[in-house]
Amino acid sequence: MQNTNIVFNTQKEKSVSLRSSSFQERRAKLQLLLKNFLEMEEEVLSALSSDLGKSKTEALLAEIYGVKSEANFAIKNIKGWMKAKRVASPLAISFTKSWVKPEPKGTVLIISPWNYPIMLCLNPLIAAIASGNTAIIKPSELTPASGKLVKKLVEKTFSPDEVAVFLGEKNLAKELLELPFNHIMFTGSPRVGKLVMEAASKHLAGVTLELGGKSPVIVDKQANIKDAAWKISFFKFANAGQTCTAPDYILCDEKVHEDLVSCLQKNMSKFFPEGIKNATKDYCSIANKHHFDRLVAALEGAVSGGAKIAYGGEKNQESLHLSPAVLTGVKYDNPIMQEEIFGPILPIIKVKNLEESINYINNNEKPLALYLFSNNPSVQSLVLKNTSSGGMVINDCVLHHMNPNLPFGGINNSGVGSYHGKFGFDAFSHHKAVLKSSPMSPFKIMLPPYTKTKESLANLIKKYF
Repeated sequence: MQNTNIVFNTQKEKSVSLRSSSFQERRAKLQLLLKNFLEMEEEVLSALSSDLGKSKTEALLAEIYGVKSEANFAIKNIKGWMKAKRVASPLAISFTKSWVKPEPKGTVLIISPWNYPIMLCLNPLIAAIASGNTAIIKPSELTPASGKLVKKLVEKTFSPDEVAVFLGEKNLAKELLELPFNHIMFTGSPRVGKLVMEAASKHLAGVTLELGGKSPVIVDKQANIKDAAWKISFFKFANAGQTCTAPDYILCDEKVHEDLVSCLQKNMSKFFPEGIKNATKDYCSIANKHHFDRLVAALEGAVSGGAKIAYGGEKNQESLHLSPAVLTGVKYDNPIMQEEIFGPILPIIKVKNLEESINYINNNEKPLALYLFSNNPSVQSLVLKNTSSGGMVINDCVLHHMNPNLPFGGINNSGVGSYHGKFGFDAFSHHKAVLKSSPMSPFKIMLPPYTKTKESLANLIKKYF
């Protein structure tokens, strides 16, 4: 393995010359990255199957399409993103010209998670390359096949003085975090995010932290229940619930609670008619035994705390499959409501009204995403105005992640900063203020020593300009 310090220093050196790279050069790198990635499609599918038992359909939609769309969007728009933007000058300095010039931050670190081990490695890299940085990537050690694939792809596309991949355990991440990167992009839990932010603070490095939390779903009494049920079912149990934006729990109006539970049961029965026994080709496994045991304990704890399993809950320890479980009779103090689930368990809390839902959300950590199902525009407006979350989706789930024109990120406990599309380019760029003056500056008459006349002029500027 190459020494991290050596690679970092060579990248630091290289980053100086990359500051002046043209949009044609950066676009060519992204095109090559995408070309090589698509040529390795079968290897990608194999790696994801090996690491997570991920079906071909899910891998194509979430991982391959996710990377392809992000790369194509950057390739199409990079010229415009790189342009300096002229800004107006106030009247007092009207003799000047001003603009904002985006420039690379320098050398960046990308620490990616295991749940979408390809897309969440490469999409931040696309943003880093588009903005002209060098990058070091640390994939998750929990998905070794995907990590090796990313390393192979990067080595095929870039020289190590521009992009490098290091494979290893937690100690490697600690070693990398000691280096003075200009920016760190981390995707993972709030607990580890705090450690990353602490490490970054030692070098005053910028951070983008894409974390998580308990993303709620509000189901209003005026929702289309059938529509809500299949959407919640699909997006909750895709990737076996191991998605940072997956619905974590439902706050359902008591007037439609029974209908929603019934519709959820019907949808899950259609998705997996024989349970998980014969669904392994369509249904993702849990990442490892540690997470499997954690989820089983969480499910058992929820039931002990008074919840009832309305659907699913079967487990296969050998294959690490846990069937989608819908829980009813859940109270706010149930153990399942205390931590992010990050797995295929869906608690439903029956609420009396919308106010109760809003109050509960506002009394807890700000979520990465909030989902509302309601056909009432007043309700939509009320929830939008009176809650805070990284993103909000009305009458669907997760889809905001698929729009590169929207920023993706959390707030406070669910994240710091955002990325995707131009927001990713901006996250990895420093937006430099540039002002060009002229010999016609009137401030020459304001040079010391200060007189009453000059004081009067200063007051005039203060008053009228």
